[in-house]
Amino acid sequence: MTDRAFDLVIFDWAGTMVDFGCRAPIEALVGAFARRGVALDEAVARIDMGKAKADHVRALLAMPDVAAAWTAATAASPVEADVAALMADLEPMMREAAAKAAELIPGAAQAVAALRAQEIKVASSTGYTREMMGPVLERAAAQGYAPDHLVCANETPQGRPSPLMIYKACAELGVWPLSRVVKVDDAEAGVAEGRAAGCFTVGVAASGNAVGLSREAFEALGPAAREARLTAARASLKAAGADVVIDTVADLVLALARASQQGAVP
Repeated sequence: MTDRAFDLVIFDWAGTMVDFGCRAPIEALVGAFARRGVALDEAVARIDMGKAKADHVRALLAMPDVAAAWTAATAASPVEADVAALMADLEPMMREAAAKAAELIPGAAQAVAALRAQEIKVASSTGYTREMMGPVLERAAAQGYAPDHLVCANETPQGRPSPLMIYKACAELGVWPLSRVVKVDDAEAGVAEGRAAGCFTVGVAASGNAVGLSREAFEALGPAAREARLTAARASLKAAGADVVIDTVADLVLALARASQQGAVP
């Protein structure tokens, strides 16, 4: 019988392990809508980040302002067929953007190595399709990160914020109970997913969707501006249900040890 608190950590990808600022999905979404004559505001595009990309597109088209802009640009109200058309555009755009942004966030590989040294399994899930993930997996592996398991969008009947991707990973890796699983995610939908599954859930603030800045832009902020961004990001992740919020994945191992010592985990 082990005395460790956890058996499995499930990481998100963009904004958590790669792509500081979760920039690639935004670049592709904004570009896909621009092709149809719709100017998509970045803040609006980030609202449903973490969901499967088709669900994300569907949610955007359901927003009154976006729907109105779509109708003005295309002379027709958005319908389900438009989701499929946008996804056809998004697949190659997202794949290309994700591949370019697949640099590991500093400390990611080291965090995984530390978890494995404790005999903790490492899995991953994403709102990207498996086709989009192809080049990301290759680049991550070349940098020292290859998770034991991956669940992609559309590989479960429902995506985030449902817990089904987590259930799939746990079933296929043979890990239970869910209280011994950690979900690490930078988006509110991913945090909600972890909570729905009954996992210990960790939000990622600085490198993630809520701040939304590249590493260079984030580091260029003055202290007051940086802290303001972080305070807002931490608050949104806590409100979504995160048990703990860290700045980047580099802080994860220490945060888990501290939570365990303080009796904050089952």
